[in-house]
Amino acid sequence: QVQVVESGGGLVQAGDSLRLSCAASTRTFTRYLMGWFRQAPGKEREFVAAITWAGATDYGDSVKGRFTISRDNAKKMVYLQMNSLKPEDTAVYYCAASSTTWTVVDANYDYWGQGTQVTVSS
Repeated sequence: QVQVVESGGGLVQAGDSLRLSCAASTRTFTRYLMGWFRQAPGKEREFVAAITWAGATDYGDSVKGRFTISRDNAKKMVYLQMNSLKPEDTAVYYCAASSTTWTVVDANYDYWGQGTQVTVSS
């Protein structure tokens, strides 16, 4: 089993930056694909970013060029650096782990954090 806990959300102004952190509890952290998803009120969960054990990354179209995902396998941590935040980035952000080699589908992620709220005001 894997437990993930994300933190770092908050209330910021448009154009500001924010860094989210995700701590994973697993002996085989490097074997998991790690991803970030977000969900705004009344909307479905949206893929934000993912990173493989080797560091390969991909991003959702809406955040490309603004967000950066990274991981520290030694510390069993995953991060999401969010720059140039927009009001439409407002959502609950979730960290998740998947045993799949690569996927951007939320249903393919096996373990989820509790979520952290990010609110961006105009």
